[in-house]
Amino acid sequence: MPRSNRSAEPSPGERARGRSRWRDDAGSASVEFLAVGVVLLVPLVYLALALGQLQHAVLGIEGAARHAARSIAQAESHEAGLAAADRALRVAIVDAALPPDAVGVAITCSPDPAGCDTARGTVTVQVDATVPLPLAPPFLALDVGLGIPVSARASQPVSAFGGAP
Repeated sequence: MPRSNRSAEPSPGERARGRSRWRDDAGSASVEFLAVGVVLLVPLVYLALALGQLQHAVLGIEGAARHAARSIAQAESHEAGLAAADRALRVAIVDAALPPDAVGVAITCSPDPAGCDTARGTVTVQVDATVPLPLAPPFLALDVGLGIPVSARASQPVSAFGGAP
């Protein structure tokens, strides 16, 4: 019978040391935590910032539309109503931290489109805005995809006893 050469095979003690070398995870938990934390935490924080800024702007333009419509409907004249609505819109836009050039306003009056002081008429104010995304670098000068369009519409009836004499 030929003798086998067992010297090429590792001894049981060497096998245990080899396995422990590959199974030793000392220090890898902190690396995994940092890697997964950065991969998950950074987008989550950005999403929270973006949603907060979007909600802030939505509430601002909704209030702007509502107050502008109310200012026009309760004014003594059409011109006084437009001036009061302009002030209300400016305050709401500044409070919402929106750039004034990113906001559009449309005012319609019914049944008389020429003036919003007709008794029993309706004033409708539509405010459209583009909310810029937070931390979007302005030096890239990209005009597409860096904002979220939002809009608000408010209608207010003019009193049956108010309006033009």
